[in-house]
Amino acid sequence: MPLPARLGNARRDALSFPRNRRRGIANQGPLPSMPDIRIRDGRPADLAALCEIETRSFAADRLSRRSLRRLIGCPSACLRVAVAEGEIVGYHLVLTRSGSSVARLYSIAVAAADRGRGVGDRLLADAERRARRSGASLLRLEVRPDNSGAIRLYVQHGYAPIGTHPNYYADGADALRYQKTLGQTARRAAGHSIRDGANG
Repeated sequence: MPLPARLGNARRDALSFPRNRRRGIANQGPLPSMPDIRIRDGRPADLAALCEIETRSFAADRLSRRSLRRLIGCPSACLRVAVAEGEIVGYHLVLTRSGSSVARLYSIAVAAADRGRGVGDRLLADAERRARRSGASLLRLEVRPDNSGAIRLYVQHGYAPIGTHPNYYADGADALRYQKTLGQTARRAAGHSIRDGANG
């Protein structure tokens, strides 16, 4: 069953503190980065944590538990989770299509308490590696114009604007479209350990 087209390939970018969800964290100054994050394939046992991140990250168009279960292990989907100190702190979802050179960053989200600590940067780098491994040469995404934190992250990783989707989101907001040409090696976050655990 295909995902709803209206969700596109990343209206889902919960990377910065939403204005109505700061809960005091933003006033504490920059948070220390996480020195050791393991990124691995998602598992059925991760569903509870993934649903919690979905609920806290997205006001609408959330992925259901059933959809998440279906996506885990789906040949055309790559759902990967970031784990720190035994806790799932974020995930990304990349969609691919047989015979296509374009992969789609459908969703990327970081747990609210762990935003601003480099998790999104490392998830995005992993998404690029996985897209390239699938045979894609381009990774595309969409982002809300008012999500300055996500846009800043994408630009820092080399994404360039390619257009706009008018009236894309449920509230009528447009979506900015970005893409990146994937090179031979994925960018790694300087000064941090990234363990790529494909099989656990």
